[in-house]
Amino acid sequence: QVQLVESGGGLVQTGGSLRLSCAASGRTFSSYGMGWFRQTPGKEREFVACISRGGSSTYYANSVKGRFTISRDNAKNTVYLQMNSLKPEDTAVYYCAATYLRITLSESTPTNVYNYWGQGIQVTVSS
Repeated sequence: QVQLVESGGGLVQTGGSLRLSCAASGRTFSSYGMGWFRQTPGKEREFVACISRGGSSTYYANSVKGRFTISRDNAKNTVYLQMNSLKPEDTAVYYCAATYLRITLSESTPTNVYNYWGQGIQVTVSS
């Protein structure tokens, strides 16, 4: 069982930056592929970024490519999402997720592959 807790969200102006953190419980964090997703009211949860267990492979949604960076620190059991050049359309509840399945994650990996989810954190970008 893994518990995920997001932090770092909030209100920021267009063009600003935020860094989200997702702290995981347990001693096997390095065994989990990790992803970030976001959701707005009335819409399906959408993929943002993912990172492999060792951190060597990352994938991004086209809408955030070049602006967001996913990284992880396995010694700290934490995955990060650095968000730069934020736009109003980035406003959403952001979720981190973990999967213990030993598969190659990508932008097309279905959400049901992820076994554990955080509670979500609000990011609001004002225009």
